[in-house]
Amino acid sequence: MSLLSPRLRCAINAAARAHRDQVRKGSGIPYVSHVYAVMFLLSQVTDDEDILIAGLLHDTLEDVPEKYTAVQMEADFGLRVRHLVEDLTKIEHPSWQVRADAYIEHLEFHAAEEAVLISTADKLHNLMSIMDDLEEIGEGLWERFNAEKEKQLWWYAEINRVSTVRLGKNRLNEQLEGCVEKLKKSA
Repeated sequence: MSLLSPRLRCAINAAARAHRDQVRKGSGIPYVSHVYAVMFLLSQVTDDEDILIAGLLHDTLEDVPEKYTAVQMEADFGLRVRHLVEDLTKIEHPSWQVRADAYIEHLEFHAAEEAVLISTADKLHNLMSIMDDLEEIGEGLWERFNAEKEKQLWWYAEINRVSTVRLGKNRLNEQLEGCVEKLKKSA
């Protein structure tokens, strides 16, 4: 079990500051709850502080680069954390499918294994949140997203496939697989 070191506390605060003005799609829940959940999920499978920190910061370069830059991240937490977060940053493209395909290909063939682990925790929490919201508000949930339910199902199944290929079975991709199967049954 990892201790809440000064470095990890600094990363928690950096994530809170960077995401302070964001909320989760359609829920009004402060976005920072997501990055904290990702760190928590990662802490169940690793004590590697760089991985936990990259989990906290995984969306900063993609979502709020003006609030927390790659240069600042490297200065605060080192090159390894910066590289892990960059491995998780999607390309900019107007097409959801092009972005999704490029991300899957990058995870499968180029990303560090640690980045794949972080992506698995990220997508697991996203899908857990979707399942919670689906129970609460029903099928109207899908209107929040840029891709319909079938594409979302494909996306999470592909992340799970890549994670299992790259990392073997672990607690996170087993949970992700369970959530994917639950979503399939709700289709």
